[in-house]
Amino acid sequence: MKYKNIFSERLVGLRKKQKITLQTLADILEIKQPSVSAYEVGKAFPTAHNLIKLALYFSVSLDYLVGLSDNPEMNK
Repeated sequence: MKYKNIFSERLVGLRKKQKITLQTLADILEIKQPSVSAYEVGKAFPTAHNLIKLALYFSVSLDYLVGLSDNPEMNK
């Protein structure tokens, strides 16, 4: 599986688990809602800055978010 697909699947799962809308996530990232939609369907990939914002918001590691690890825990 490609890392972009893993990222997309994990983003959708995390967003749904938190029960937030695409628009709410877009507001958190300070981007437009279609950009978040593009992330979720694998048509675009966020900047490093937005990856960090996502990891911090969802309290998961960057490695987990992008598919390099199956462990969602952040290093402390």
